[in-house]
Amino acid sequence: MQAGARADLARRMDRTRQAMTGERGQGMDAVLLAHRPQLIRFLEAHGAGDAAEDLVQELWMRVTQRPTGPVANPLAYLYRAANNLMVDRYRAERQARVRDQAWTEARGATGEQVPEPSAEETMVAREELRRMDAVLATLGERVSRCFRRFRLDGIPQKQIALELGVSLSTVESDLRRAYAALLAARRQSDDA
Repeated sequence: MQAGARADLARRMDRTRQAMTGERGQGMDAVLLAHRPQLIRFLEAHGAGDAAEDLVQELWMRVTQRPTGPVANPLAYLYRAANNLMVDRYRAERQARVRDQAWTEARGATGEQVPEPSAEETMVAREELRRMDAVLATLGERVSRCFRRFRLDGIPQKQIALELGVSLSTVESDLRRAYAALLAARRQSDDA
């Protein structure tokens, strides 16, 4: 074995030892970096597709930001964590599609050309908008901002999470709260 190959093997063994003993610094993140291509292939083979790179990046962020105790098999731990992230992303995307579909159906969107509204319809719509603004205001600044950034500004949920310094699931939860409150207010005004 050549000297360079021995040194590389020694570094890998040292990183694996550090990961198994839970030492920070180069422990678990070093194992992840050493096996990054395999993790990407694993995720692609299990349905992550183009999101595999993003998932490995998210995994690296979690590994480096959260302290872990000793891990008996760090590679198995990383594969399990990567799979869990993929499943979480799939569920979040499915939930977002269901929510958007429900919102579209609740709004009665048909895709047909809509005629110019009359002055009376415009006035009624503005009053409805004021009521909806009031409903959003009761939910708090963060929920209101999430809703406005996503629905009005068209900003992706992940970017909103970064802007607000919260998790993606918090943004999704805030949007669900906003949708539910707005839908309830709309139904209440329709009943009145």
